Amino acid sequence: MAGGEDHLNPIPPSLQSYTWLDMSSLWFSMVVNVPSYYTASSLVSLGMSWYQALLTIVAGNTILLFPLLLASHPGPLYGLSFPLLLRPSFGIYGAFVPSLLRALVACGWSAVESWIGAQSVFILLPSSFKSSSSWVLHPVPYLGTSVLEFLAFLLFLVAQLVILFRGMNAVRFLSKFSSPVLLGLTGWLFVWAYTKAGGFGPMLSAPCRLDLTQFWAVFFPSLTANIASWSPVTLNISDFTRFVKSEKDQFLGQVWLPVFVGLWSFVSLAIISSTEVIYGQIITSPIDLMSEIDSPIIVKIIAFFGIILAIITTNIPANFVAPANTLVSLSPSKFNFAQGAIATAIVSIFFQPWRILSSSRSFLYKWLVGYATVVSPITSILLADYYILRKTILDVNGLYSTSTSGPYYYVRGFNIPAFAALGLSIAPLVPGFLHELGLVQQVGEVFVVIYDNAWFFGFFSAGIVYLALSYLNRNGGTRSKMGLLEPLWSQSD
Repeated sequence: MAGGEDHLNPIPPSLQSYTWLDMSSLWFSMVVNVPSYYTASSLVSLGMSWYQALLTIVAGNTILLFPLLLASHPGPLYGLSFPLLLRPSFGIYGAFVPSLLRALVACGWSAVESWIGAQSVFILLPSSFKSSSSWVLHPVPYLGTSVLEFLAFLLFLVAQLVILFRGMNAVRFLSKFSSPVLLGLTGWLFVWAYTKAGGFGPMLSAPCRLDLTQFWAVFFPSLTANIASWSPVTLNISDFTRFVKSEKDQFLGQVWLPVFVGLWSFVSLAIISSTEVIYGQIITSPIDLMSEIDSPIIVKIIAFFGIILAIITTNIPANFVAPANTLVSLSPSKFNFAQGAIATAIVSIFFQPWRILSSSRSFLYKWLVGYATVVSPITSILLADYYILRKTILDVNGLYSTSTSGPYYYVRGFNIPAFAALGLSIAPLVPGFLHELGLVQQVGEVFVVIYDNAWFFGFFSAGIVYLALSYLNRNGGTRSKMGLLEPLWSQSD
């Protein structure tokens, strides 16, 4: 294998030890998190009833299950990681572009989760630090948040880097406690809501606040947002399934995703819905809810430390490690892992997560739907290439070859049809995105509709355009030059 990138080498069958139970446990631990609570609460905040929100969430994750299982297939078969699987479709050098885009999404999620953790740190600060007369508590116009909250955010980023630099064993040690603590906290909140609201009837009595026209206007972008929520993990799921024993194990371990998400969302929605009965208003943030609840200070401290622990053990492996590795693979001579992790933290700051989480609409429409415009086309191109063009057969040695005669070299290392399809599928989504950001005041209604359904549009348009251009390229007589459909040698061991 060329390139000297040990972390990109195929996992041999002898090291593929994950069973279906391991994959199920992995997904359960990922699903039980604070951002998923925010996603559920955002739907209720926008006017849906709890059961409408639950059906939307389950529908979105059921739809996502299909590309998830498809993208998982090459993991057990070839033992290959996500960056390598991009090379047949985007080219030996072109694969760095979608890898970098995926890394940027991870940086954004790192920012969002770090901000949630920072809010927990902020709540735990002594009241003397948070005096309303203190200048550090007043929002800075150009920053969009207060100095104290911003410093708490920076502190949380630095704390995660310190833990990461101590090694992944430290993260694994903490992760043993994070899910049980978060489940315990959620169970306590559920019992509290049930008791305080007066049972399931009042607890789940909050009605839909939308008429039929308004409901459908909210439903489609909300469905897109819920598909987008786990779509980045779907894109690089082979980073996990490459360690799985068999295709059967990866399938049985992941097919429960909609069930896990549905159960966690029901508990979250029940708690969220009860706040309208208890407080007369919907409290979407679990951190704000914990602040409102009249409980002993020690209980609040344990609860907030539980939230912090859950975020750290999810955020570091999911949103720090992947971007850091991507930067290292881009330029091993200029980046080591530590520098890549620091760069990830710095980039995270520029996402300004306090703006992303400023409202339910901002979180769903600007963030989740926003990155779906990029992630869904890449996923579609990868799957169309792997299943339709290559019939799941890859030249493993060719994936590491930078020779001009290599099977995935194409044109200077870039596969033109893939980039054309990516650009043509993203372009129609840009006006709607800019309109949602408020940068463009007026756009055609068609662009709004397309953006509201960004995942569907990006997924289907990119796949169709990529296949069409690939077949046209083959029929145009440049097959040997581009190598799109050259016979490939399968090597899975």
